[in-house]
Amino acid sequence: MYAIVEIAGHQYKVQKDQRIYVNRLDAEEGAELSFDKVMLTDNDGKVEVGAPVIEGIKVNAKIVQHLRADKVLVFKKKRRKGYQKMNGHRQYISQIEITGIG
Repeated sequence: MYAIVEIAGHQYKVQKDQRIYVNRLDAEEGAELSFDKVMLTDNDGKVEVGAPVIEGIKVNAKIVQHLRADKVLVFKKKRRKGYQKMNGHRQYISQIEITGIG
């Protein structure tokens, strides 16, 4: 069984016991969360599509850890002008584990 759910503004395809990285969530490590914006579920070929969401179905998850993603480098250059600019940042993310769908 899998579901497509909206978490922190992005849509993810999730299954039970799967670990995914999402944008930083405002909760402690080890906290239990539930997401109710489920767009689609598939249970052994029986597909249910919401318009826009399915009522009564939630995806339960647990926050495993908070961390930072790999560095993203931003390089700007204008040719023949001698202009070069290097910048970078690391995005704050959370690793969550899906504990159940239903």
